[in-house]
Amino acid sequence: MIRLGIVGCNYGRTVQLPAFRNDPRCIVLALAGTDAARTAELARQSGIAMAFGDWKELIEKADIDAVVIATPPQFQPQIATRALERGKAVFVEKPMAANLEGAAAMLAAAAKGGKTAMIDFNFTELPAWRKTKALIDAGAIGRLRHVVVTWNVENQSTKLRLKNWKTSGDSGGGTLGNFASHSLHYFEWLCGPISELSARLASLPDDPALETTVTLSLGFNSGASGSLAVSSAAYLGSGHRLEFYGEDGTLVLANTTSDYMRGFTLHHARRPAAALELVAVDLDPLDKVALDGRIAPVSRLASRFLDAIEQRKSVQPGFVEGYRVQMLLDAARRSHALGSSVNTSEPAKMEQI
Repeated sequence: MIRLGIVGCNYGRTVQLPAFRNDPRCIVLALAGTDAARTAELARQSGIAMAFGDWKELIEKADIDAVVIATPPQFQPQIATRALERGKAVFVEKPMAANLEGAAAMLAAAAKGGKTAMIDFNFTELPAWRKTKALIDAGAIGRLRHVVVTWNVENQSTKLRLKNWKTSGDSGGGTLGNFASHSLHYFEWLCGPISELSARLASLPDDPALETTVTLSLGFNSGASGSLAVSSAAYLGSGHRLEFYGEDGTLVLANTTSDYMRGFTLHHARRPAAALELVAVDLDPLDKVALDGRIAPVSRLASRFLDAIEQRKSVQPGFVEGYRVQMLLDAARRSHALGSSVNTSEPAKMEQI
């Protein structure tokens, strides 16, 4: 039985906890937060045996084998590196850190300790996305020419004008860290390495402290081009849509619902078809019944994390993928500051640290 501790009482308790509990090979023994009394009550409500008001206390427990971290990005490097130094496997949220330095420290700690280290990029665990990748890899649209992603929603932090990491680029978040980090990961998962990018970041017109909009222009090693337009300030927004245009066909993956994970449909056409046709996608039963749409994809990641711990093997998406995304996030902020495109073809290698 793999014994887990969770650091983070929000996403950690509402999504990671039920996701890991779906696998009988593990037990969640401890929860850590920043308020000891609140954490103790939440642990009691959730049936978790131990509660701590300081994450350091959780990590020092000898009977914890793995630490699952769901904190704002600026806090993850210290927690993750400490856990890895103590011989714990680590599962973290995206983005890895608030900056490239923090992500590099995490990557180095994982490599030195040899423990399993995984990052929660969960869109790539959705059945419709897996089907999309399989079709692209099988040549369903021929050679990719162009990919267009639009993602227009209004999240609670923006709606309520909260000053937290989800709205603050300085904290490694904002719309770039909170939303576009997912996109930068799945762009390379679906389309291959990004060779260059140009970025423009924007805030609310009347509140420049809230980073809400990101537009990116992308070039891929393959020669294909791409674009991303994402906003967390789009009231009744159009949702999340990915369009892939190839020499021989088109794929459209889209979700117009308010659920970030559930609701994706996939359409395909291949020359000489006159219209796109719906592609059937087989769902895991958990995708249909989980109260929160994020639980099912995180459950699949959790099971791979536990597999890797048991089998002592590498896992994807791991810290190498997380560090690569951090490099792309850093490139986007530099591009915005410089007002020019930035080369991103350098891979995430240990010798760069």
